[in-house]
Amino acid sequence: MIAQYGYKDGSGTYYISIDTDKCNGCGECVTACPAGVFEVGEDEADPFREEPVAKVKEEHRKKLRFSCAPCKPTGGWKTLPCIESCSTDAISHSW
Repeated sequence: MIAQYGYKDGSGTYYISIDTDKCNGCGECVTACPAGVFEVGEDEADPFREEPVAKVKEEHRKKLRFSCAPCKPTGGWKTLPCIESCSTDAISHSW
């Protein structure tokens, strides 16, 4: 299942998608993200899942444009740290 966190407004669409079927809950994205956007916990879409899964913290879901801005390609990163740290390729960004 693809869990999408974010929003759409007049300036664009800002979502982080996490493929919960691929995510193994390792927490590498939590460590790699300089803005502290991620956390590992219970899968909100599948409460019967026993393994933890990465997700976007509630306080960042409505401000991803700003939280993630320092890591976007114009911010000097070649590959986003969260995507680079994910060995299972479970994370993607919409913008």
